[in-house]
Amino acid sequence: MNEQIVWPEGKKFAFTVFDDTDLANLENVSPVYKFLSELGFRTTKSVWAFSGDLEKASCPGATCQDEEYRQWLLGLQEEGFEIGWHGATYHASTREETIRGLDEFKTVFGQDPMTYAVHVGNYEGMYFGEPRLTGVNALAYTLLTRFKQWRKFRGHREGDPLFWGDVCKERVKYCRNFVFPGINTLRECPCMPYFNPARPYVNYWFASSEGAGLESFNRTLHPDCQDILEEQRGACIMYTHFGNGFCRDGKLDEVFQRQLERLAGKDGWFVPVATLLDFIIEQRGHHEISRAERSKLERKWLAHKIRIGTS
Repeated sequence: MNEQIVWPEGKKFAFTVFDDTDLANLENVSPVYKFLSELGFRTTKSVWAFSGDLEKASCPGATCQDEEYRQWLLGLQEEGFEIGWHGATYHASTREETIRGLDEFKTVFGQDPMTYAVHVGNYEGMYFGEPRLTGVNALAYTLLTRFKQWRKFRGHREGDPLFWGDVCKERVKYCRNFVFPGINTLRECPCMPYFNPARPYVNYWFASSEGAGLESFNRTLHPDCQDILEEQRGACIMYTHFGNGFCRDGKLDEVFQRQLERLAGKDGWFVPVATLLDFIIEQRGHHEISRAERSKLERKWLAHKIRIGTS
């Protein structure tokens, strides 16, 4: 899987973002997306369909039930941004609630979500926690996390009230899995997007580059890293939470602004996550990950988690 991708229109690299919707509201994310749009970036913003029980919530934020927020999301979609899935709401949802959430998503946005990332507080998360890994790697993760995630995530377990694996297979194309420190996500995970026969309820998995918070986002997007991405003619899918500190009191972080402006000046292909992944499949075809490839990715991700703090 080391063949070089030739990007459309002679572009030198590809860049996009999958934005988890944690803590997001109109005040703290609309300026970020206005800025992205003006620079020519088209990225992926995830959503929750419904408001839930705040006492059960993990990092809640606005949902599609908020009329003003929903209309803003539809405006983003009209501009060419992709709307992705972060679960039915900001805490665990039963199978019935997840299906109802997907139905509402389709009603609002006109189609099922193409991309999905598990929210850490959603125990219907597909193959999350130790099921992300296999064999000794899964055991190592369980020990490192002191069993905190042990058997919590159950969306893939048939018969469980949280099971929705068959629905995920039918209605969602891409699911995010491992996050790596390097800006060139495609170099970190050269086989993406891939199908894992050991995790059959997900059609395709993709990886992303570390940018969960403002500091790590700015570090990964440092000018030197941008130049590396360009030189390698690679592809970056940044993982982040734009609702967490990128805009305060209506003002964007200056380093974030400066670095995105610099990146926008380069000859990159700036498209949403699903558009990028579809293009890679068109170029390379379907890829079924081998055991050796899977084990290598798992070990690399575990090493990264140890460095940054495992959760």
